[in-house]
Amino acid sequence: MQLINIWRHFHTITEHKIMVARHCFKVGMYWQGLTHDLSKYSPSEFWQGVKYYQGYRSPNNAEREDKGYSAAWLHHKGRNKHHYEYWIDYSTGPVKGMTGMKMPLKYVNEMIMDRIADSPHNYSEMGIDGFMIDPETRALLAYILKMLDKKGEEKTFAYMRKYMVGRKNYPKIK
Repeated sequence: MQLINIWRHFHTITEHKIMVARHCFKVGMYWQGLTHDLSKYSPSEFWQGVKYYQGYRSPNNAEREDKGYSAAWLHHKGRNKHHYEYWIDYSTGPVKGMTGMKMPLKYVNEMIMDRIADSPHNYSEMGIDGFMIDPETRALLAYILKMLDKKGEEKTFAYMRKYMVGRKNYPKIK
């Protein structure tokens, strides 16, 4: 392991965490901003990130190519409720098998901030069609990403503050 990769990986995850926190703070999600992605600093995620660090893509992809799976990603998605993958479970409805469950709104809000920090442009083109995600959660995510693309962060964050942050129920979307 190169010493420089320890610094580079630490810098990358910390920079991302700070960006997400800033966005969360703008809409009043202070606790989620402070605690976002803390598991990335845990040994099981951090050291895999250092080992597979390349600087231009997620180390999880390199680990996945090397091993056939990413232990760091499996650890991460199992501890961070803002990832839709956390909410995949067996269906309780008439369709059998695995399905996406409806995410609590506070985690949808954090997921949106995470996506903005990961890709600051082309919000609506982030490819959510192939996700195993609850249809209502997908519709809300698509609505907000489209709003970001058309109206920008300031108006979208104002909408989120008014209709989404601190609420239990999804807003009615047009």
